[in-house]
Amino acid sequence: MRFSKLLIPTLREAPADAEAISHVFMLRAGYVRQLAAGLYIFLPLGWRVLDKINAVLKEEMEAIGSQEISMPILHPAEVWQQTGRWDVIGDEMFRLKDRTGRDMCLGMTHEEIMTWLASREIRSYRDLPQVWYQIQTKLRDEARPKSGVLRTREFIMKDSYSFDANEEGLEKNYQLHAGAYHKIFKRCGLKFYQVESDPGMMGGAVSHEFMAPSPAGEDEVALCNKCGYSANVELALSVPSEIKFEDWLYEEVHTPDKRTVQEVSNFLKLKPAYFIKSILVIAENTPVLALVRGDQELHEKKLSKIIGAHRPAQKTEVKEILGVEAGFIGPMNQKVRIIADSCLKEGIYVSGANKQHYHAKGIRPGKNFTAEWHDIHLAKNGDKCSKCGAELKIEKCIEIGNIFKLGTKYSVPLKAVFLDENGSEKPVIMGSYGIGPARIAAAAIEQNNDKDGIIWPKSIAPFDIEILPLNMKDSMTVEIAEKLYNDLKERGIEVLMDDRDERAGVKFKDADLIGIPTQIILGEKNLKEGLVEIKDRRTKEAKKVRVEEVVKVIS
Repeated sequence: MRFSKLLIPTLREAPADAEAISHVFMLRAGYVRQLAAGLYIFLPLGWRVLDKINAVLKEEMEAIGSQEISMPILHPAEVWQQTGRWDVIGDEMFRLKDRTGRDMCLGMTHEEIMTWLASREIRSYRDLPQVWYQIQTKLRDEARPKSGVLRTREFIMKDSYSFDANEEGLEKNYQLHAGAYHKIFKRCGLKFYQVESDPGMMGGAVSHEFMAPSPAGEDEVALCNKCGYSANVELALSVPSEIKFEDWLYEEVHTPDKRTVQEVSNFLKLKPAYFIKSILVIAENTPVLALVRGDQELHEKKLSKIIGAHRPAQKTEVKEILGVEAGFIGPMNQKVRIIADSCLKEGIYVSGANKQHYHAKGIRPGKNFTAEWHDIHLAKNGDKCSKCGAELKIEKCIEIGNIFKLGTKYSVPLKAVFLDENGSEKPVIMGSYGIGPARIAAAAIEQNNDKDGIIWPKSIAPFDIEILPLNMKDSMTVEIAEKLYNDLKERGIEVLMDDRDERAGVKFKDADLIGIPTQIILGEKNLKEGLVEIKDRRTKEAKKVRVEEVVKVIS
């Protein structure tokens, strides 16, 4: 295609609110434009990239026997009400009424609708297994859309669903999808990790996420280079660093106006690891005291799995329930439920003395307080792997895909059942598997760029080759450019020719910004010697090739 005929509105500067590298370069290189918060228009180059990604998705989905269908975006509320998610999901769901007053929603995911279909089409074990997929628009009323196409209110998603007669079938389809996802992300040129994850609102017993490392990522994963353990920090297990305890006797120490762990540790000249951090939360109007080591942070989601939804206690509630102000709370002699992090089981600690302006030194778990023991701390750099004891690394990542073992979470309420070999009615066993094509594109840019612009992996670049005739007023340059353009196209190579009457510097800047993997540069001086330059966008290496050999070299 010709540059002059395409809409490629490149910018010298990106808007001030664009922070992620992928957001900056997608705007500057003319791949997207923002309509409103979390709503993006994909321009011709951007849509070509998504087309390439979607082609990879289709090939790998169909290679594992998945069949493509298309589901509506507009859903009747009663299907979501049957699974209970109509009430569980909050403001993220777009809700509306049709002209008859019927409650409807815009699909943020399609488990309910796929299961509804399965409940009507699957009758017998002979109909199983089934695997269906779609590439469809989803809508989520994201509270804080940001980072360009990484967090949006409307997005395209590849979601597939497996339907099996038993757990063995689900395991097979789960592994088939995991294998297909590895192939997809490798073909798209991404570095990625498969990590254990929290199923969240999707439900089910087992789930994994596929994470592309990037500073722009909003997720963090814990990684062990020794044994290969990897998990989202939402459920990552870790062992905090060991400390050598002193054999302190129990005593109360005056700590005037020192409330935080850092303030008291500085005052007593002790490391934060020797402290117990006491946090009062309210779960269903019931107070719970959560304890973590002073150098650790409480993981709210881990605590939620134990006590359910909860909120931090207000200062007035702390005083009313525990009889002391926040900052001087200790676990001793408490009548509320106590959940303590497992790493506090052993040792001798310092904590609030339950007395204004005092802390207690020499607290022994099991002697001075009892608790329920759980892993409730947030894994961090320097913690030890719970599997092998090696040091963990925490890395920021972009979530690019996920897989879930749903089991019967949706099939039971929606009555997706089948008759087994004995004529008994059984619920279908389900799996759900998602990938965000736009997130793949953004992650590819995050991992493949330099100061000049994007460096696309060849498999998902909008074009294979960009031809840069530097002087469109020179007839020989134009003639050779046209011949190369047509010869390459005839061989099935996708070519963009910059046929604009622009300065060479403008063409070079735009070419590097757009990021097409290979550039063919036609300069008058080289052409007089029968030569052109073939330049690799990634390495910036250029080699001179005779004009008549260009097509052969490129092919």
